[in-house]
Amino acid sequence: MKHYEVEILDAKTREKLCFLDKVEPQATIAEIKNLFTKTHPQWYPARQSLRLDPKGRSLKDEDILQSLPVGTTATFYFRDLGAQISWVTVFLTEYAGPLLIYLLFYFRVPFLYGPRYDFTASRHAVVHLACACHSFHYIKRLLETLFVHRFSHGTMPLRNIFKNCTYYWGFAAWMAYYINHPLYTPPAYGDEQVKLALAVFLFCQLGNFSIHVALRNLRPAGSKTRKIPYPTRNPFTWLFLLVSCPNYTYEVGSWIGFTIMTQCLPGELGPPSHHCLCPPPHLLFPPSSYPPSVPTSPPSPCLPSVSMPCPANCPHIPSLSRSPLHPHLPSVPPPPRSGSVLTGGIHADILIFPTSPIFPHSPYPPSPPISSPSRPPVVLFSLVGFMQISPCPPYLHAPPIPSPLPSPPWH
Repeated sequence: MKHYEVEILDAKTREKLCFLDKVEPQATIAEIKNLFTKTHPQWYPARQSLRLDPKGRSLKDEDILQSLPVGTTATFYFRDLGAQISWVTVFLTEYAGPLLIYLLFYFRVPFLYGPRYDFTASRHAVVHLACACHSFHYIKRLLETLFVHRFSHGTMPLRNIFKNCTYYWGFAAWMAYYINHPLYTPPAYGDEQVKLALAVFLFCQLGNFSIHVALRNLRPAGSKTRKIPYPTRNPFTWLFLLVSCPNYTYEVGSWIGFTIMTQCLPGELGPPSHHCLCPPPHLLFPPSSYPPSVPTSPPSPCLPSVSMPCPANCPHIPSLSRSPLHPHLPSVPPPPRSGSVLTGGIHADILIFPTSPIFPHSPYPPSPPISSPSRPPVVLFSLVGFMQISPCPPYLHAPPIPSPLPSPPWH
């Protein structure tokens, strides 16, 4: 039996790194890597890339030496792939992070929402349901990693785990911040919307699991075989007739259902501040125009430090900054009884002219009468986005906002 001589050179410098004598013809690339490791222990097999050309593709571990286009003296070029980490470890790290991060926001640990909300619970059932669905999703992923998935490659570069974890962990924190926020508002269509979206979420989760099991059955344990998947008797696998990777189709469907269930599309630019939607008249007219009976520094009925809550119990829209159209409006959080809409990337200006009969504690005279008491408030948007606005009560009158503002009604 003839034997081969194997020469391994550095792909960059062409420096000879190793010379192997009397290598059997049936030796695989994996076996050659193990022999190379004996002379260079710092390069374990998982971080080795052997190729026939310095710029060519890497040879597979199962390639046999005598089947390669080489002579009796084979020359391979070596490239260091860097530190490696197993795919199981990668998946466990990627999926455990979002599970724990979401729970930190759900339990409202300190330094997230302010001292007054530390370890408080949301009063909305959909918030608790969202936490259960999110936790179920990532626990399912962790269990699938341990007991279902079979990987064709044992490792990946260690540097990639930071990129992958940034994606998974960052989006989990981005989403959890808004859904578990103390000012979160439930979906506009109530329980019907939540139940329908929950059904979509669970249906797609079951479909995703069914596809993962079907793909597992195509690869025998310990092999790297790749087979073309076909539908089975499981109806969830029939999607193979339409798409190549239905597990991702079900994954997208799950998150669409989750988004509809929570009706929360997090803002792009970070934590919002809050604009009160029912400012008192002293915010619309200068103090110098008040009649003698009106104090020059009246308290805002929407300030949380005042015992009287928002008179109309109106919603409050968080915005990223003071309004560019009305910078004099305050940026304060609403009281607990008020509703809220959590959305970012939106500037909203809503001016509501109240009348004194609905403000029993208001020191201000009535605002000018208008023709229709059911007229909706004037809403000016400087940037249109995804929002939810609960309608204000019909007794809140909203006349058009002229430019410039007229004299106060008591003049």
